[in-house]
Amino acid sequence: MRVVRWPIAHGRSKLEHSTRIQATMSRISFPTSETMDEHQRRVHDKVVSGRRGKIVGPLRAALHSPELADRWQALGEFLRYNTSLTPRLSELAILVTGRACQSPFEWYAHRAEAEKLGIEAPIIDALLVQSMPVGLTDDESTIIQFATELNRFRSVSDATYAQALERFGERTVVELTALVGYYTMVAMTLNAHEIPLPEGVAPAFPLPQRSLS
Repeated sequence: MRVVRWPIAHGRSKLEHSTRIQATMSRISFPTSETMDEHQRRVHDKVVSGRRGKIVGPLRAALHSPELADRWQALGEFLRYNTSLTPRLSELAILVTGRACQSPFEWYAHRAEAEKLGIEAPIIDALLVQSMPVGLTDDESTIIQFATELNRFRSVSDATYAQALERFGERTVVELTALVGYYTMVAMTLNAHEIPLPEGVAPAFPLPQRSLS
């Protein structure tokens, strides 16, 4: 399989230490129990009673449009919990996407999920500096390569697509593509509205807008 080489940063500690602390205020308000209308409340209660158990991250902003939030939470629940990908493979694809989209919140949240699943620290650290990890299984390297190319080029090479199709089959390749697309939307929402990290948590890298003039 042809491997697309990633630009290598100078290591995790230097990257993190050079990052400015993210603002603690979002660019927009979040609906609260006092301000929600009946449609927002219905979606809120559906999410809280489901597998997520709470509303965090982009859904806090999406609740401003309850119809959007309702469809969003249903798609997100399927892609996160019910595809034919294993949780480990899903989290690897999400980490690649969060880093490629330069989304500190997405990276923070899914690094924690990856650690819960036992994904090894050297693998996570390599993805942080956008390097292909060593010691991967064939399934893992295929997932990472597919997600890397899809994020970078908005498509994948013939060789990478054929490799994924051979290893996983058509259903999983379709779901993997949708997973990357969904978490790109999540990352853009988190970034554009500046959904804050938990208090006291420093971002692993800056928001994209921090480099804009």
